[in-house]
Amino acid sequence: MGFNNIIAAAVLSVGVAASGWFVASGLITSREPVRIVTVKGLSERAVKANLGFWPIQFVAAGSNLESARIELERSEQSVRAFLAEQGFDKEEVKVQNIGVNDRAAGYSNSNINEATRFVLTQKMLVTSKNVDLLASASSSIAELIRAGVVFSSDSYSAGPSFIFTGIAELKGEMLSEATGRAREAAQKFANESQSNVGNIKSANQGVFQILPAVNIPDERSEKQIDKKVRVVSTITYFLID
Repeated sequence: MGFNNIIAAAVLSVGVAASGWFVASGLITSREPVRIVTVKGLSERAVKANLGFWPIQFVAAGSNLESARIELERSEQSVRAFLAEQGFDKEEVKVQNIGVNDRAAGYSNSNINEATRFVLTQKMLVTSKNVDLLASASSSIAELIRAGVVFSSDSYSAGPSFIFTGIAELKGEMLSEATGRAREAAQKFANESQSNVGNIKSANQGVFQILPAVNIPDERSEKQIDKKVRVVSTITYFLID
């Protein structure tokens, strides 16, 4: 073998050996454990509902369709007068639907009282941003009963519902607070493990929830004016030396 060939072979062997060292080094590095910590950050705000809905459903009966219709119109006038006296605008009160039931047209019509053969049902909806007025008016519904308005049983007990629509204004501030609290929790863990908190590996901002301010058993949450907005962010951080 010539001198040049010997040099070439030596260079090649060194290159292969170096290549093998880099591959081995890479394998060793990849086997080093990746240390992470997953934490949660909570943010809550006490809020007040800013929109309310009050469905009012009443019925009227008569021996014929015309007499039932007249009675229903009388009840509607009473409801509208009551709402106007309470302070609602006409635009806040809408008729949702009107139902007609001929009880003699059913299968079990042998015991029908002819005086109440036709039953008409009307549903009205009051929508208002004045939630305090809505709550006050609904507590005075007995005035309509004294005026002769006959409510369907589900409407009388339903009452108004209240919602909060201002999450967009709170979102940025609450997410920032939740993230800050998550990092505080991660830092406490890091201190205990003699590490430091590194960059974020992954993050889930969480779902914004609107909950009642007070959790009352067997009471529907939408009936409360006072509420709280809640979000829990889940963040995974790298831990570094």
